[in-house]
Amino acid sequence: MCFEVATMASSVCLEIITTSAAGEESDTQFLISTGNSKWEKQEKISAIKSNKWELVDYDSLPEFLKHNEFIHDHYRSEWPLKQTICSVFSLHNETLNIWTHLIGFFIFLILTTHAASIFPVAASNPSLSPQSHSGNSSNILTPLSSPTNNSSGLGAASPPEQLLISRWPFYLYLSGVMFCLLMSSACHLLCCHSAATCYLTLRLDYAGISALIVSSFYPLVYYTFYCLPFFRNLYLCSITLFGAAAIAATLSPAFESPRFRAARSVLFACMGASGLVPIAHKMVAFGDRPEAVLSTGYEVLMGVFYGIGVVVYSARIPERWLPGKFDIAGHSHQLFHVLVIAGAYTHYLASVVYLEWREAEGC
Repeated sequence: MCFEVATMASSVCLEIITTSAAGEESDTQFLISTGNSKWEKQEKISAIKSNKWELVDYDSLPEFLKHNEFIHDHYRSEWPLKQTICSVFSLHNETLNIWTHLIGFFIFLILTTHAASIFPVAASNPSLSPQSHSGNSSNILTPLSSPTNNSSGLGAASPPEQLLISRWPFYLYLSGVMFCLLMSSACHLLCCHSAATCYLTLRLDYAGISALIVSSFYPLVYYTFYCLPFFRNLYLCSITLFGAAAIAATLSPAFESPRFRAARSVLFACMGASGLVPIAHKMVAFGDRPEAVLSTGYEVLMGVFYGIGVVVYSARIPERWLPGKFDIAGHSHQLFHVLVIAGAYTHYLASVVYLEWREAEGC
């Protein structure tokens, strides 16, 4: 009997000891896990404060960021918005894409300010003579000297009154260039933040390209066919509708996928190539004019810059030849950006020629 009581007492003691040991172990585990979670939170907070967000390779990217398999490394992937914006000052594979067009934007902003001092948006004096315009416009970075209507000699007749020529097509083009460059920079900066941000900024980028192409037509068509309103309105309406259709096409999510890279290039190239029609018409109608010849030379050079840019962008040259070697600098998109700025500046010079020509002669 005493033995049975002693056995029961020992089992109860054993149970109590086991239960207390398990309780102590669970308490210890709870304390350890709590400490670990606090340490992890502190580590995340310190990482956020120090802005140390890692760059990843191509294979680690989500699908919406996989655009060029020949660029192997230095990608930003789904960074918080603050860190994404601050990355404009850090080194990654989009740094030069951002800055090439951001610098281009400021170049055209300076050109616009300079042009506004020579060609005010609203001319206040309707009796300005051709001589006064040609004298002022010689400082606008073009070699053209506008022709005058005066004959030589003291007995020459007074110059006819200068028509007020609208300058809005000229400034619309400059606005289109700046919008394109700014949207491109914003897209390359922000698209790594999230899929939704990438979708939105890419649409703004495509809209900027369309705006650049469409606005390029306005100085060419408006000033060349200023005295032929039927053709002027026909060409302007056609390219405007073409641009609106292109923007509508870019709203499709499939349009941004890598397999439609060639289709994107062809679409925008066709928009630009449609400018051959009014240029050919200009040379047939005004081929004897030095302004027509000079402006056409600028436009041919512009087409060369844009054409090379489209080929480089579509073929992804040179990173296709040496994958992973041009991740930071020298890849196709950066070269494309530089060629776009060169083409836009060349067309700016042509636009100055058009404006000078029409302001000097009227109809």
